[in-house]
Amino acid sequence: MLQASTIDIERAALVLKLLGDKTRLNMMKILDIQSCCVCEFVEMFQMSQPAISQHLRKLKDMGLVKEEKRGQWVFYSVNKENDYYPFVKQILDQLPSQEEKIKNLEKKGLRISCC
Repeated sequence: MLQASTIDIERAALVLKLLGDKTRLNMMKILDIQSCCVCEFVEMFQMSQPAISQHLRKLKDMGLVKEEKRGQWVFYSVNKENDYYPFVKQILDQLPSQEEKIKNLEKKGLRISCC
């Protein structure tokens, strides 16, 4: 999918720098197809909750990720309304599927109910 208009090079550089982190890039790939809560990412990446929250905050601050509160849980997903989503989507489409991480959570019984 090609974007009709060009994007600001400074903003594009910020987006690329943000996605230059392997964890955030993985998160974006997962969130492009599936919303997740922090606790699921903690299990997937074997990282602390504060570290996962920092990654998500950076993605949210750039507007690439949005959050939705459902009961006691906050779920994150890709903000497909963001002006830079078409640009990011082209990158994400080149990456291998991360669905195995979701399937592993389900096998462990940690999908969504883990919080």
